[in-house]
Amino acid sequence: MKLLRFGEPGREKPGVWWHTHDIIDVSAFVRDYDEAFFADNGILKLSVWLMTHAETCPRLPPTTRLGPCIARPSKIVCIGLNYAQHAAESGMEPPKEPVIFFKSTTALCGPNDPVIIPRGSEKTDWEVELAFVIGQKASYVEEADAMQYIAGYCVHNDYSERAFQMERGGQWVKGKSADSFAPLGPWLVARDEVPDPHALRLWLSVNGKRMQDSSTADFIFNIPKVLSYVSQFMTLLPGDVISTGTPQGVGLGQKPAPWYLKPGDVVELGIDGLGTQRQEAVAYGS
Repeated sequence: MKLLRFGEPGREKPGVWWHTHDIIDVSAFVRDYDEAFFADNGILKLSVWLMTHAETCPRLPPTTRLGPCIARPSKIVCIGLNYAQHAAESGMEPPKEPVIFFKSTTALCGPNDPVIIPRGSEKTDWEVELAFVIGQKASYVEEADAMQYIAGYCVHNDYSERAFQMERGGQWVKGKSADSFAPLGPWLVARDEVPDPHALRLWLSVNGKRMQDSSTADFIFNIPKVLSYVSQFMTLLPGDVISTGTPQGVGLGQKPAPWYLKPGDVVELGIDGLGTQRQEAVAYGS
């Protein structure tokens, strides 16, 4: 099942991408895809409800705006330098333990919303990533048990302002948290419908030029390790997002010189089975 949210920013409703390629409104069953929904085994209950109610659910036109595929979570946890080749292009040694940083939840936006280049930015960069959503409260989870804590998977573009990230005091969160810097979706695909999240192709293009093209098979730290590791330092709540890092091909690593986004650039990205995104870069205040 593919969960999505649709409608005006800040007023999204829950929906499902149905097997007939329709967007169906399921707000008659659930208020939103939030912590309460996931904590109550919402995906399973929704799938049961749809068996008898799907045909009567309202259908939406394909041009309907999609919002982030889940409601604003308690936190977005990101893993840095989780692909060896990306660490190399960044001039850093592969980490011995997962690198953890946060991304502000106010950065969330829809998969096809514009990316807003922040005021004063000259180094706005792209990062296609596989993200997963926590399905139940998780604390001190063992790696062997980790996968059962996952509700599903989705596409995340971990936009980054490199000067804010690395030249303004060394606090990565400052370069990761601008409005529109976390497009999520188009869908959340239920865990059981992704047979092997460690064998997914992910790619990203800028203005039609392929910049990133890799596979989650190149993770340094796999998903059970990441989830277990993060849970040793904080309690993960249902609906929380963990983003697993980006492969090589970011703007920072381009040779002979870095290449960053400017207004009018178009970024397209996707992950096998999880859908695609498209963002046009716009200047702040435009």
